[in-house]
Amino acid sequence: MAVAGLGQGAGGVMPSMAAMPEIELIAGADINPQMRRGFEQRYPGTRTYDTVAALCRDPDVEAIWVATPNRFHCEHAIEAMRNGKHVAVEKPMAIDLDEADRMCAAAERYGVKLLAGHTSSYGLGVRAMRKLSIDGELGRVRSIFIWSYTDWMLRPRTADELVFEQGGGLVHRQGPHQIDTLRLLGGGKLRSVRGTTGQWMPERPIPGFYTAYLEFEDGTPATILHNGYGYFLTAELYPWAPPMHRYQESHRIEFRKTLRSGARDEETEKAAFRIGGAQDKTLQAAPDEAPPWTPYDMGMLVLSCERGDVRHSKYGLTIYGDEGPRELDLRPYGRSEADFEGGVTLQALEELHAAIVLDQPVYHSGEWGRATLEAALAIIESARDRREIMLERQVAMPPSYDAAFRLDARV
Repeated sequence: MAVAGLGQGAGGVMPSMAAMPEIELIAGADINPQMRRGFEQRYPGTRTYDTVAALCRDPDVEAIWVATPNRFHCEHAIEAMRNGKHVAVEKPMAIDLDEADRMCAAAERYGVKLLAGHTSSYGLGVRAMRKLSIDGELGRVRSIFIWSYTDWMLRPRTADELVFEQGGGLVHRQGPHQIDTLRLLGGGKLRSVRGTTGQWMPERPIPGFYTAYLEFEDGTPATILHNGYGYFLTAELYPWAPPMHRYQESHRIEFRKTLRSGARDEETEKAAFRIGGAQDKTLQAAPDEAPPWTPYDMGMLVLSCERGDVRHSKYGLTIYGDEGPRELDLRPYGRSEADFEGGVTLQALEELHAAIVLDQPVYHSGEWGRATLEAALAIIESARDRREIMLERQVAMPPSYDAAFRLDARV
């Protein structure tokens, strides 16, 4: 397997690739020579390319993880597929639906697998919630609520991340986490979206807030919210969570001051998190045991069913049923390999491997990713026109998804 784009996003994925026995990480591509050197030093024996096109011609590469800037996702994914490579593409899948259509068509034309990124829907807690409802313990899903306050807008940003037309802003870059999750829990097929966005920080010319009401075809409602301006954090509701996050209150206060004064050197900050940088994730040691759950960017999720509610807890789920609340510890169900993305990378890689090697379905397929993108873009359209947007490209999650995932009824 290879990685196209060796930036900060890829840095959270590569440790899982290198740790999984099912995958051999052999190559990477980036236009930045420093990142290519860092990749080769971190993963001896690999090779690098200065263009994605050259990487795609490598005969030993079977699959490529596309982690280049959002505006290149379509171009680079299609280039890889044209060369017979299977593709996993980061969220957002593309900038617009035309690009997503072209990517789906390319996968069909060239006979390769296309997987839509690693969103929070891959997480063990979300999958377990889905199993609880499908297996009948709590009955049918009745509503889904996701609520997130983060410091996303205060984190260092490159110039392209601040261009709305290139996929910059909270809706494009974080909306897929929440939308993919609610679609998985609700079966996949949304009917409509009514949304609002907010662009409240003069120093950031991109939306940093959104909220939306989404309705499934069967009438099930879902509500999502993300405020990325960093004054209040959802993590504060979980006593163990704040110390686990990258930035603390003192950092956020300083970031606001330097942004307003124009004195912040964001390129240097960003470089520190790339491969070879001082805070390179690929250099972090894997934890000895599964770390506690935190809301990170997806936020707090509450799944309401006919006979109970479910939310994340420190090491699993809290289930509120007819006999009162109980805890479901999910640590025995996780893999031991390193995953600095909350467990979602490993599951995405597992799904891609099973599709390529075992000829199993790609569940988070290009069509699935396109449906999530459609809902995200509908939030923007709805906010602009102040009206409900009807959806047309929605697909269901096949019943066979996670069929082998069994929760111990005694837990």
